[in-house]
Amino acid sequence: MKPALAEPVATLPRGEGLAYEPKFDGHRMLIFKIDGGAVLQARSGRIVTSAFPDLAEAALALPDDTVLDGEVVVWSGGRVDFAAVQRRAAATAARAGTLARRMPASYAAFDLLGEGGEDLRSAPYERRRQRLTALLGPLGPPLQPVPMTTDPELAATWFETLPAAGIEGLVVKHLGRPYRPGARDWRKLRHTDVHDAAVTGFTGPAARPVALVLVLPDDDSPVVSSPLPPALRPRAGQLLAGRTTEHPEGVPGTAMAIGIGEVPYRAVEPGLVAEVERGTTRHTVVTVHRIRDDLINQV
Repeated sequence: MKPALAEPVATLPRGEGLAYEPKFDGHRMLIFKIDGGAVLQARSGRIVTSAFPDLAEAALALPDDTVLDGEVVVWSGGRVDFAAVQRRAAATAARAGTLARRMPASYAAFDLLGEGGEDLRSAPYERRRQRLTALLGPLGPPLQPVPMTTDPELAATWFETLPAAGIEGLVVKHLGRPYRPGARDWRKLRHTDVHDAAVTGFTGPAARPVALVLVLPDDDSPVVSSPLPPALRPRAGQLLAGRTTEHPEGVPGTAMAIGIGEVPYRAVEPGLVAEVERGTTRHTVVTVHRIRDDLINQV
């Protein structure tokens, strides 16, 4: 199933019939409870059930034929840790259980698409929200609804204060509109254009990478950055040293390079985070400003 999407805006939308939710810096995920089991799907369509056994187990408490839309996050030190989320998402089945115990995931649900076999996508958001809170309220963490308000002043306060917890902005929805998979009916206001992305690989020589391969928040499809600044390449090579991995299928990985198509790259172990900026000319361009090693060593 394709998830609904959001269109970026530069200012906080105001008006009658609007709802505001915090936008978490994590991985988008749909949860399906089907025939007594749970299936977890990333935004790209990839099935990631084995990488999140803690969430899959929690989803067993949902009624059969229930579908949730939301964001997977990992909390560390009182804020969202995107590097930890990426480690969880990239875990093999053998490692997933250990990582789940060390870095338990939370699921910030923001929509209910079906419950007990009833398709709710055509229902207005206000009704879906009521059903969502009624469903998840008794269950509690790690499955929980995101906060929501219809007060634009409270939303503005959230926008100014929540970045300290790793919340990157707001998502704005119309109370009366249905859920339309793949459509950009929602609006998203980011606090800054610079945010974290997980480094999953690189192109060019290992000592002086030409570009980084990144997984951006709210998505799990790798993209290639713009060429790194010359001054950043040697230090990037130092941080990437020793992190290269073999592709699971034994062939080079491929990622989408804007305006070019798919290009091969060398994969690296999770743990590096890049501070990136997304700009738009004819195509969306991802520019790397800084690289962090486990949120400690900065370039």
